[in-house]
Amino acid sequence: MTNEELLSQFESIENAFNEAVVSNNTTEIAKCISGDWILIDAHGGIVQRESFFNAVEKGLLTHATMTKKILRVKVYNEIALVTGRGQNTGTWMGQPIGADEWITDVYKKQNGYWICVLTHLTPVKK
Repeated sequence: MTNEELLSQFESIENAFNEAVVSNNTTEIAKCISGDWILIDAHGGIVQRESFFNAVEKGLLTHATMTKKILRVKVYNEIALVTGRGQNTGTWMGQPIGADEWITDVYKKQNGYWICVLTHLTPVKK
């Protein structure tokens, strides 16, 4: 697969992930991530899937928008590293939030599909 084909494939995968998160529906989000998925947030904390889902289900965390520009995809057999830049808006505990971040998503091929196992966020320095 060419680099352009990989970028296109993972742009589609990431767009589906973005749409799932913006749905604020954990059933939809679960379709995109593994059971042991973790998020390393922009503040350096590790957020377990269960904690993330709990915040979404209770309405503590909502997303209104989420976009990503995929800059690099590297596939190593059944593992893919996807690097990009993402922006999102929403609320945290009722307060507006917004982010501009460098994103690394680690995917594992499972039953013929790519599923995200780890997301790492780093704030973009202005």
